[in-house]
Amino acid sequence: MDKARPILIVKKKGGHGGHHGGAWKVAYADFVTAMMALFIVLWLLNTSKQVQEAVGGYFKDPTGTSKKVGSNMVGAGENFVLTKDNMPKLKEQLQQAMQQMSDFDKLKSHIEMTVTTEGLRIELLEGASGTFFDSGSAQLNSDGREMLITLAQELGQLPNKLSIEGHTDSKPYVTFGNYGNWELSADRANSARRLMQANGIRADQVTQVRGFADQKLRKREDPLDPSNRRISVIVQYILKNSDDEDEKAAGGGKKVGEEENRASEKPEKKK
Repeated sequence: MDKARPILIVKKKGGHGGHHGGAWKVAYADFVTAMMALFIVLWLLNTSKQVQEAVGGYFKDPTGTSKKVGSNMVGAGENFVLTKDNMPKLKEQLQQAMQQMSDFDKLKSHIEMTVTTEGLRIELLEGASGTFFDSGSAQLNSDGREMLITLAQELGQLPNKLSIEGHTDSKPYVTFGNYGNWELSADRANSARRLMQANGIRADQVTQVRGFADQKLRKREDPLDPSNRRISVIVQYILKNSDDEDEKAAGGGKKVGEEENRASEKPEKKK
């Protein structure tokens, strides 16, 4: 009798139909990235010039350590710093914005912008028949409201602080009681502040509201000239690289301290 042969059982593992390719995932990721880039570009095209320059400054210097881009301020949209070098750009931008006003041709002779040591001074000058305020009143008329709202919408996009001043001519304010040119100039400046804060500028953006009465006449040779009655909005400069100066000051103090420590660690000479 033949010996029983061992029974061999061969198990075959079922094979897969080949590796599923992942190329479609790469293509889909590229498509999503391209769409996101498109939406960012479309958004930038509809933003203000300051935001566009701030975004461009970020890509040029993401860390914010460059001396030419950025400032010591923190927050999105605050990398566009208005200094003595680029303040004329703001002047040009404001003039373009005001040209869109319905009565700009009538009012342009009553608006004056000058770059001073304080910043950009924007002055709304009264005329012989009055321009921005009702006669002898702190109540803004329609022209004054439209002008200040336009300025507020533009200046509210900036990180710069603002000062608002009120001025009168030397004609005595005829009234009963203690209300005079000092009170009128201060009330007009405060009225301008309230309107601008309600239409664009931030609550913490105005640092000063001042009334000067007739103490800072625009035309000293003619104290009664109507142009002496005016509202001044000053866009203050922002000093760049103040953080670097602070670091230098701190570094200098550290060196002095180190030298003092080293001096104290020197061994005393034997007597």
